[in-house]
Amino acid sequence: MEKKEFQAESKRLLDLMINSIYTHKEIFLREIISNGSDAVDKLAYKALTDDKVGLNRSDFKITLTVDKDARLLTVSDNGIGMTLEELESNLGTIARSGSLQFKQDMAEAEHKADVDIIGQFGVGFYSAFMVADQITVVTKAYGQEKAYRWESSGADGYTVTECEKDAAGTDVIMHIKEDGEEEQFSQYLDQNRLSRLVKKYSDYVHYPIVMEMTHSRMKDKPEDAPEDYKPEWEDYTEWETLNSMVPLWQRSKGEVEQEEYDAFYQDKFNDYEKPLATVKVNAEGTVSYQALLFLPGRTPYDFYTREYEKGLQLYSSGVLIMDKCPDLVPEYFRFIKGVVDTPDVSLNISREMLQQTRQLKVISSNLEKKVKAELVRLEKDEREKYETFWRAFGTQIKYGVVSEYGTHKDFLAELLMFVSSKESKYATLAEYKERMAEDQPFIYYASGESVEKLSKLPQAERIQDKGYEIFYLTEDVDEFCMQVIGEYEGKKLKSINDNDALPETEEEKKAAEEKAEESKPVLDFVKETLGDKIKEARISKLLKSHAVCMTADGPMSLEMEKHLRRNGGDMGGLTAERVLELNADAPVFTALKNAMENDRALAEKYVQLLYCQALLIADLPLEDPAGYTDLVCSLMK
Repeated sequence: MEKKEFQAESKRLLDLMINSIYTHKEIFLREIISNGSDAVDKLAYKALTDDKVGLNRSDFKITLTVDKDARLLTVSDNGIGMTLEELESNLGTIARSGSLQFKQDMAEAEHKADVDIIGQFGVGFYSAFMVADQITVVTKAYGQEKAYRWESSGADGYTVTECEKDAAGTDVIMHIKEDGEEEQFSQYLDQNRLSRLVKKYSDYVHYPIVMEMTHSRMKDKPEDAPEDYKPEWEDYTEWETLNSMVPLWQRSKGEVEQEEYDAFYQDKFNDYEKPLATVKVNAEGTVSYQALLFLPGRTPYDFYTREYEKGLQLYSSGVLIMDKCPDLVPEYFRFIKGVVDTPDVSLNISREMLQQTRQLKVISSNLEKKVKAELVRLEKDEREKYETFWRAFGTQIKYGVVSEYGTHKDFLAELLMFVSSKESKYATLAEYKERMAEDQPFIYYASGESVEKLSKLPQAERIQDKGYEIFYLTEDVDEFCMQVIGEYEGKKLKSINDNDALPETEEEKKAAEEKAEESKPVLDFVKETLGDKIKEARISKLLKSHAVCMTADGPMSLEMEKHLRRNGGDMGGLTAERVLELNADAPVFTALKNAMENDRALAEKYVQLLYCQALLIADLPLEDPAGYTDLVCSLMK
């Protein structure tokens, strides 16, 4: 027996892999099973043209065997096996992949075949050293008489000797490390733990993964058992297939009932509710993949926290590569759950992290369009379901509109919904526009705390009198969303607080100018009294029966200011430029004018009262609530 050393670079890579590359040690089982699946694939392919193989597809399997006393875990396959040269080449040089070489050979062959091989980098085998302090590989290549034993305890090297083995295939025998303070390695000798790992990572490997499982059962009651007989239990063992082998997403849609999809979703993603919608995708071409996507019906409790992780489960030929691949869904569709299975992804050496490949980007782009198409379909055909979705995830869509400088606004605008003044029901931009009166200049919206408060805003009265519909915006992001969109199909979006919300005729403009000029002494007095509290006092073009309201000039609205304050934003001295608007036709305005001429002190109190009332209507905080109360009481005397 001659001990051989790994190449110097292989030593470094082995040490790096054991200590750094893999995040979760449990990944080793997936890697060893995947290698076994590759070996079986090769012999199954050979059996198609070689009758001497003597095995049908149903004969192939991967076997797990546990010896707790000896701390041995063995993964065996009845696949192609390895020759001495292949054993030296594949296991003596880390990062050399026999699977990759096999696939390349098939591609260059005269009769090219689409061979689906999972492992294509050649380091997965060595992940076993994360949990094992010694690994023995016993292998016999198909068509060869000799078998070989490869043994290694890690980076110090390996030995290869001849041995006996009855049939072609490979046994990977791992001596599991002793338990330490930080890691309980004995878990990898527990049948239930191993069964769960197979289910998690290798459930859809195409061949049976079998293991002898121990269960308990009640013994048969003896015929002569006494009356006070107590049932007795016994342990028994039986071979079980641990994996399901055929993924639900690989079956044609006609073969699967919706109940099966629902059960799969609820079990896979731990949701007690059924999904609102299911999207199945089977794409072939430059990039081939299958996907099964689900639209949840409720918001996860941690959805808007930093702890929430978006992403779809990514499989490569039925083997779980990443539990949550964030690159497959955009941020505004982060609520989507599901799986993507493709043989075309480019993997780096750990199989836990993905490179930014063109294939991934193509898949992501296609899925994005599929999700939007399904949401549009729901909005048109299953309105109740869509509104359920919107209540759960509409905020996320709105954030998608305002993110990245509005890059996605055109893509997402079709999905937006807001409560409308028309029967206080949800409406889309398209529905609003379709109902617009011919003379209506804008799509109107109002921002505030609740629909009830917004419906009573003084500014809304004239617009509603004309029969114009108003969107009620009650979330912080809503007004930002409207400003980013700007217009929809040629109609500008307009806040009811804007001074030009109702366009005027030339006659109306002239009358307004005359009224403003007549009222200038009063407006100057109001501004002088309030000082820096307001930017300007003006005669309102919006008010009808109400006496006063507060609006803002400039890019920041009152609602934006409130949003920033609520979220602890650094205002940097920047606030909305407040404008106190007065109704020159209201009796209160006449009372203010008379007081200004006869009792300036009383007039100042009237101004303060109107200012405080405007703050209250706008849902803005009073600077001095006690002072406001005293003011009202003094006027009542």
